[in-house]
Amino acid sequence: MKPDIIFICVKNAGRSQMAAAFATAASRGTLLVASAGSNPATEIHSEVLAAMSEIGIDLSKQKPQSILQAAPDGARVAVTMGCGDTCPTLNAERRIEWDIEDPSGKPLFAVRAIRDHLKKKVEILLRELGYDFQ
Repeated sequence: MKPDIIFICVKNAGRSQMAAAFATAASRGTLLVASAGSNPATEIHSEVLAAMSEIGIDLSKQKPQSILQAAPDGARVAVTMGCGDTCPTLNAERRIEWDIEDPSGKPLFAVRAIRDHLKKKVEILLRELGYDFQ
């Protein structure tokens, strides 16, 4: 099944995982949301797990995956975050590029700022797409 929204970054271990979690939470599970990496890591960054846990979102059971694994048939909307030339291989009706700093290896205070910025961007995106789950 084609995701409504897929969030893509390089490792699928930080930005895309956080964005997908925010979109899923905001839609209360009514949207099919996926996340993927152009070169997936083996696990989610520990600093991302910690920052998301602070706000009650547990990503510990999530695993990084490739774009093909997450959305073999493409997606309605693809949001890319720093994966460069490898992201355009995904079939999507609409593509959006976000310039979001990679949280990998950053101190927790910096990851919190990235997390909070992503949450706002996801909320704005959902409203722009016509979804208002408030």
